[in-house]
Amino acid sequence: FLPLFLSESISELYYRKRPKVTKEVIKATKVAGVDNESVSQFTGDLYQNVNIYDNAILVFGKNFTSPVSDAGLFFYRYYLIDSMVIDGKYCYQIQFKPKRKQSLCFVGNMWINDTTFAIKRLEMNMAGDANINYINTFNVVQDYQNVEGSWFLKKDKLVVDFIIQKNKPGFYGRKSTSYSNYLVNKPVEEKFYSKTDNLIVEEGANEKEIGYWLENRHDTLSKNEQGIYKMVDTIRTIRAFKTYQEIIQSVTSGYRVMGYFELGPINKLYSKNNIEGSRIRLGGRTSNKFSKWHEFSGYAAYGFKDLTYKYGFGYRGFITKDPRQMIGFNYKNDYEILGQSQNGFSYDNFIATIFRIRPLTNLTNLQDYIAYYSYEWFPGFQNKISLVHRIYTPVAGFTYNYVGADNSIQNLSNIITSEIRLFARLAIDEKYLAGEFDRVSLGTKWPIFSVQYNAGIKGAFKSDYRYHKINLNIIDRFRINPIGYTDYVLDAGKFFGNVPFPLMEIHGGNETYFYDPYAFNMMRFYEFVSDEYASLSVSHHFEGFFLNKIPLMRKLKWREVASGKVLVGSVNPKSSQILIFPNALNT
Repeated sequence: FLPLFLSESISELYYRKRPKVTKEVIKATKVAGVDNESVSQFTGDLYQNVNIYDNAILVFGKNFTSPVSDAGLFFYRYYLIDSMVIDGKYCYQIQFKPKRKQSLCFVGNMWINDTTFAIKRLEMNMAGDANINYINTFNVVQDYQNVEGSWFLKKDKLVVDFIIQKNKPGFYGRKSTSYSNYLVNKPVEEKFYSKTDNLIVEEGANEKEIGYWLENRHDTLSKNEQGIYKMVDTIRTIRAFKTYQEIIQSVTSGYRVMGYFELGPINKLYSKNNIEGSRIRLGGRTSNKFSKWHEFSGYAAYGFKDLTYKYGFGYRGFITKDPRQMIGFNYKNDYEILGQSQNGFSYDNFIATIFRIRPLTNLTNLQDYIAYYSYEWFPGFQNKISLVHRIYTPVAGFTYNYVGADNSIQNLSNIITSEIRLFARLAIDEKYLAGEFDRVSLGTKWPIFSVQYNAGIKGAFKSDYRYHKINLNIIDRFRINPIGYTDYVLDAGKFFGNVPFPLMEIHGGNETYFYDPYAFNMMRFYEFVSDEYASLSVSHHFEGFFLNKIPLMRKLKWREVASGKVLVGSVNPKSSQILIFPNALNT
């Protein structure tokens, strides 16, 4: 094998039973192979620990039933194999195997202490026919020790064999953890647990010298491990490896790094629609080599059918990084699909061009000015204030019509609005994989709440309307072992004041062949609007709970998903009279 990434860390782990809380302080961390300090938070114990005493063990997003689960007899067969003395403790060896094929279970052995019935040693693998993508093997070896009458982990080893495609190169992931210096019933001060972050990476943790590691490592590195650090750095200088790295980076980020500049997004270089015809777009942003505190971006686009230039530019920068405090400004003069879901492909995405169901004819020219300031009080809790000025102009023969004083049909050239937006988002225990500017959320086991308040200011920069809007959104996933997990999204909002339909909540449709979990996939764009609404989206993934029990279906490795969405909305009669709703729009 060729080593691509290696990390090690030394941490202090704290646990309090009542009220239950766990906290980890990473004292030292060492990473080779990745230029990303945020990886340090995932090298500790909290995010890679298999607790055999949990009824369900989460393995790469799948709930595996533990062999010592309360319902273990429904999923496992147990065999008494042997008895032996381990570290002076008399133990029974119990072998366990899944009762049914392709069930999310383990196969292996555990050694149970004869007096306390605690696990002394555990060796288990993911069942070979378990229905899980890209994982060939998941192996766990754990040793426990008795400290002052309680059993704690002593050694913990995990090995994962990732395989993207059969008979093709894959990846091994290995993690070895040792635990020592247990202190029991010696509580720390209450204020130590009062902070909202349950993981702390101490300042300078990634700057420890070799002498520190030699003195504080629980075990010495093997000869193979000692050579990996040097080998990892050597591999990164090989041209072929750098080429693959650049390709993967371009595909995942959408940008091609070119020194101080990043070209992209690559998937927007070319697109096509009925209004613009063929559209080309060139743009990019400054790279981390230019600055890790300030980023400038911009683009220019041209449609060969409407013969019109579009463009935009922006800036974002940090005031402080701890806490995360940013300011930014964006301007664009371009077309847009109003009300598109946050998960949908933008209309100028090349993928949307290929997989569009029907010709795109409903775009709006939008001049958009946004200035914002955001502050993250702690990881997962963010506030943001924005000043937004927008000018909506219909294109391609579409018009904003209204009934004049003489009952004749009049035309409105554009809609101008200015807003102040206040936004708050709370995601307890959320963790991120962070770049210098962007972050990818790795989720949380708690619901994610967000609330936004918009205030339209009439007269500000020729704004036409005064209104208030409040929106509440809740996203959550809860697991129901052994029948999978449920995702739901609850969204509700209301306008106070009268606004024309382009400013209302335009509920997201989908006109591509891709399923969008945040849109109504059988609905077209601009089909429904409202100024008072509530929606609920629910999907449950059974993870093969039923189909795995049917022999023919089991070979297909299909999984069951049930989903449903409902939306209730209305339009204030006074708002509906401001502009005439087009025929394609229903209320």
